[in-house]
Amino acid sequence: MAKKSSGDGLMSSAGLMRYYDADKKAIHVQPKTVVAFGLIAGIAILVLNASFGLWP
Repeated sequence: MAKKSSGDGLMSSAGLMRYYDADKKAIHVQPKTVVAFGLIAGIAILVLNASFGLWP
């Protein structure tokens, strides 16, 4: 019977950082935050356009 390897990663990764190791260091932003920021930015642009008389 073949001996089972005790490695915990793919051999083809060649020392590259695993995804979950990189994910721990990343900045996490919730999707609701991104949508809210987009809506606030859009409303701010519309208000600024209206206040400077650029509203069609």
